[in-house]
Amino acid sequence: MQSFIRRRLFSPSSTSLSRLRYFSQPAHNHPSLHNDVPLPSIPPFDYSPPPYNGPSADQILSKRKEFLNPAICHYYRNPLLVVDGKMQYLFDDKGRRYLDAFGGIATVCCGHCHPDVVEAIINQTKRLQHSTVLYLNQSISDFAEALASKLPGDLKVVFFTNSGTEANELAIMMARLYTGCHDIISLRNAYHGNAAGTMGATAQSIWKFNVIQSGVHHALNPDPYRGVFGADGEMYAKDVQNLIEFGTSGQVGAFISEAIQGVGGIVELASGYLPAVYKSIKKAGGLCIADEVQAGFARTGSSFWGFESQGVVPDIVTVAKGIGNGTPLGAVVTTPEIAKVLTRSSYFNTFGGNPVCTAAGLAVLKVIEKEKLQENAHVVGTYLKDRLTALKDKHDIIGDVRGRGLMLGVELVTDRELKTPAKAETLHVMDQMKELGVLIGKGGYYGNVFRITPPLCFTKEDADFLVDAMDYTMSKM
Repeated sequence: MQSFIRRRLFSPSSTSLSRLRYFSQPAHNHPSLHNDVPLPSIPPFDYSPPPYNGPSADQILSKRKEFLNPAICHYYRNPLLVVDGKMQYLFDDKGRRYLDAFGGIATVCCGHCHPDVVEAIINQTKRLQHSTVLYLNQSISDFAEALASKLPGDLKVVFFTNSGTEANELAIMMARLYTGCHDIISLRNAYHGNAAGTMGATAQSIWKFNVIQSGVHHALNPDPYRGVFGADGEMYAKDVQNLIEFGTSGQVGAFISEAIQGVGGIVELASGYLPAVYKSIKKAGGLCIADEVQAGFARTGSSFWGFESQGVVPDIVTVAKGIGNGTPLGAVVTTPEIAKVLTRSSYFNTFGGNPVCTAAGLAVLKVIEKEKLQENAHVVGTYLKDRLTALKDKHDIIGDVRGRGLMLGVELVTDRELKTPAKAETLHVMDQMKELGVLIGKGGYYGNVFRITPPLCFTKEDADFLVDAMDYTMSKM
């Protein structure tokens, strides 16, 4: 099964291969194409990494195949060996610089090895790396206070975890304990983590194991591009109401969703969807969980949290990834009333909220404010989206440009009317952009959506380089 998943995600089909051979030919063989696009050049950057003297990419890949998890995949035909990083750039073993337009969603919010975050980690490590939560420590309480101050309403009690998976598992458990109801509603095409409970709520066996969880109901995805009701959020919300009325006893424990689906292909939920759904869930006695693991921490630009774009206030918020800028850190934030449900027994997380990671988290919040990264995400993200939209007018292979701030998606199709996924072409463009010095991710149900989620220090010059590289590659197809 795993080999099938890897083939589907990273290998073009035989039909796609024949198409791939066609568009991989030199551009001069196709005079009708755009051959006047200049070769893009990476913006200047004042940093040179120290020389790398370690093993080669082939040696590391060989050892990885022998000793590491066999389900791990890698991007690109020739896997990239990354040995250094600075802000929005990564460097390979040869010292070549790449624009990282994807790693921001993975872990890095402020930029690779941001000096303020690095200093906070080093200083805390020198003093105390870890202690039990049975003792007091300033780092964890200071960060909890700072994090709570960023959330609306009565969301001010923080539970720290090590990852987004743990955060979502904890949030679902808390909702079930608080409401006394086992039923959970999530969205098709959602992604909430790697553990059994979160995989059951994920509804995406194409990426993760199809783990069946009792009491989990999957609602229609409010996808404005591919969804059955287009951009009508209230129509999708009626499906949730139907699930409550006919799929449960009339009560529900929780509804969990991202405001912008990350792994699902940067799908921004149809307008008006969350207000209508939250109303139905509340009426059925349930809690509303906002998964902000990817969309949170100023990434959307227009707001600090993704859910704010739909004008709702959840009962529980989960965060991770960018929260620690590369350190293993996640959190669940909820109200004092809901938080009390875990006092019926003893609950704590051995490493969740350790001094080193929370020191990094507090530094991240300070950097976002000091360097006005939310404003930068809005300004640069709007500029980048406008340029990508203009590129769509030039290249028919681009079916949709979506998202907000520095969380953008570009979906490739071979037929705009039928919205036929351009899977092989997506792999080809990614590979060629890497050769030009631009790293982007991919996602979506069919693996045909570019996920553009750089560190929040991304500049307009970086945006131009990214779009120019994409334009150049598509023009040569």
